[in-house]
Amino acid sequence: MEFSLSTEQQMLVESARAFAEKELYPYEDEVEASDEVRPELAQQIRERAIEKGFYAVNMPETLGGGGLDCVSLSLVERELGRANFALQYLVGRPSNILQACSGDQRERYLFPCIRGEKTDCLAMTEPGAGSDLRSMQCRADKHGSDYLINGTKHFISHADLADFVILFAATGEEESARGPRKLISAFLVDKGTPGFSVRRGYHSVSHRGYHNCILEFDNCRVPAAQMLGEEHCGFNVANDWLGATRLQVAAMCLGRAHRALEHAIDWAAERKQFGQFIGRFQGVGFKLADMKLRLEAAELLTLQAAWKTDEGSATDTDYAMAKLFTTETLAFIADEAIQIHGGMGLMSDLPLERIWRDARVERIWEGTSEIQRHIISRDMLRPRWT
Repeated sequence: MEFSLSTEQQMLVESARAFAEKELYPYEDEVEASDEVRPELAQQIRERAIEKGFYAVNMPETLGGGGLDCVSLSLVERELGRANFALQYLVGRPSNILQACSGDQRERYLFPCIRGEKTDCLAMTEPGAGSDLRSMQCRADKHGSDYLINGTKHFISHADLADFVILFAATGEEESARGPRKLISAFLVDKGTPGFSVRRGYHSVSHRGYHNCILEFDNCRVPAAQMLGEEHCGFNVANDWLGATRLQVAAMCLGRAHRALEHAIDWAAERKQFGQFIGRFQGVGFKLADMKLRLEAAELLTLQAAWKTDEGSATDTDYAMAKLFTTETLAFIADEAIQIHGGMGLMSDLPLERIWRDARVERIWEGTSEIQRHIISRDMLRPRWT
């Protein structure tokens, strides 16, 4: 494994950081105060991202994307992740799951997302089915050449601005050793389809400007041609996506952790109490050392998972370890950075209180910390039980 960055990767890091600082940072306070991103601002960011070559960098060049390898992509995610989530999200990285599109689906959904003409969102979670996806109640029943979809999804990020939804719904049942088990399929459902409505979801303390929504389907008719992948094979499609998304979460958390640590270092080096810089006190210096230690370890875990992805050897455990440790490291660093700043750390003059609030959801979405620990422990124990 090569630990140093290539010249191209270093230039990519510097360019992505400069983009975040110039195009995203100046609007953070506005978004935090309003909990909205103005449409004209969103368009401006998309256009600048396309102009600078940062749009759809996660998609293969053969499809019109940036074609970055996974390590380089994770470095870009890290730098963009320094900024307010709603703003950095506008630098579109379409869901990798769209690569499962075939035929006319590519022209209607995949390519417009890569060009920045459309945006997608993913709908899995339900009020009664969070981590337990097999218990989802949203159903898609076949009627001739169409499917009738009924049910509710919630906590669906960015659905208010998305043009279409990648929906997962139950399409049947099969017997298993543990009893009946839902068969899941994936669908591409356009906003505006009769029987499909979107409304603003719950108020969240995390990621202001980036909203969760509730999706309701009432006899929503969707042609079979809009099924993504094969019938009953939705989990196969999802599994290809989940690892990449958990790695994306880990990389973005690294960016915010770096930003929080940098603020803590600056404060410790400049703030004086009792006649000396507070960084000279062990109580502060040791905090900085622990923050740096955990951040380096989190970065190594994340980049190792990215490197393994490029090598074709990454496992669910690699992604779980990166996501678990990095999200918990971000929470630790954000909290300690505020402690070092004292009362000033909780003021909105600095980004620390936002980073601290935003860090909380990272241990929940895209698989809770408990689910990640389950994946890791199951992988260790399964060989002993088979």
